[in-house]
Amino acid sequence: MSDREHLVNHHGRSPILSPGARTLYLKALAGEGRLVRAACTQEENEALQELLAIGLLISDNDEPGSLFAVDPEKLAASLSLTWQRQALDLLARAVSIPGELTDLAEAFHTPDQSGGPIEYVQGRALINQRLQQAMASGMTEGLAMQPGGPRPSEMLTSFLKRDLDIIRTGASMRSIYNASTRYHQPTRDYVATLAKEGWQFRTLDEPYTRLLIFDRRLAVIPVAGDNLAAFIHDAAVINYLAEEVFERNWSRALDFEGDRTVPQQVVSQLRHTVIDLLLAGTNHRVIARRLGISERTLARHIAEMREEYNVDSLFQLGYVLGNASRTERGTTDTGALDPSVADELP
Repeated sequence: MSDREHLVNHHGRSPILSPGARTLYLKALAGEGRLVRAACTQEENEALQELLAIGLLISDNDEPGSLFAVDPEKLAASLSLTWQRQALDLLARAVSIPGELTDLAEAFHTPDQSGGPIEYVQGRALINQRLQQAMASGMTEGLAMQPGGPRPSEMLTSFLKRDLDIIRTGASMRSIYNASTRYHQPTRDYVATLAKEGWQFRTLDEPYTRLLIFDRRLAVIPVAGDNLAAFIHDAAVINYLAEEVFERNWSRALDFEGDRTVPQQVVSQLRHTVIDLLLAGTNHRVIARRLGISERTLARHIAEMREEYNVDSLFQLGYVLGNASRTERGTTDTGALDPSVADELP
């Protein structure tokens, strides 16, 4: 760190001259107000450039390579007037810049609909930028279906301030998560913080696709993984996605406020899925990844199931569960239509 950087960090502002520049100026005065450029050491070159830049040393036209000192008092008066004018100019520009850039700001925060009712956006970076624009445009309602397991804790932390700002403006926000997020402490903390401010969360333990809706004016759905998304501006399509997709899933989902207690329905469904995957011969790592839970959480569920069914090994557990599963299918698979799902059929 240079002497000047040290002073900047220590005092909180940059001094006019560094100690090295002051020393070199005094050296010039000791030499009858003159300094030979070629005689400066390598360490003095930075200080020399500093003195030349501020105007305390200027070149002697009669003796090339020779510099002479300028009266600091006269220079100070001149610099003070110049810098005051520059400061006033900067202040005027600082005051006027928000108004001058208003039209550009509106263009930035208004999604481009040049692509028509359905616009395809390629690339995760561009997709995320467009989503940020939609969220920053004074959103009053947001609907989100977020499949998959818990998101990384650092991502949740980075989103928290932004999401708190949104909900505190009075926006109505609802999000559906996968049931496995109830086992993730960072997600529980994130949900608990936002739920206190009015953000509503629910979890759904059945497969669904990502869907984001902003103010019923824009809907976003994935097209091919995370690298291609469709931005939908057609009001009829958006209304269909909101009412027939989001609201139907919301009505089946369970409230989630970040509490540690997991509803028995969630535990039962998760264990039913674990049973099916175990019987299919899926290994523990793959099961945990599919469910969005840690292998430790999966191991705890398996241990609790072994205790519940009073067996000592996974082989025995699989045998018992297989018999239970076949018995259940034999008593319920009668060909009759379950009235609870009749309305869900096309």
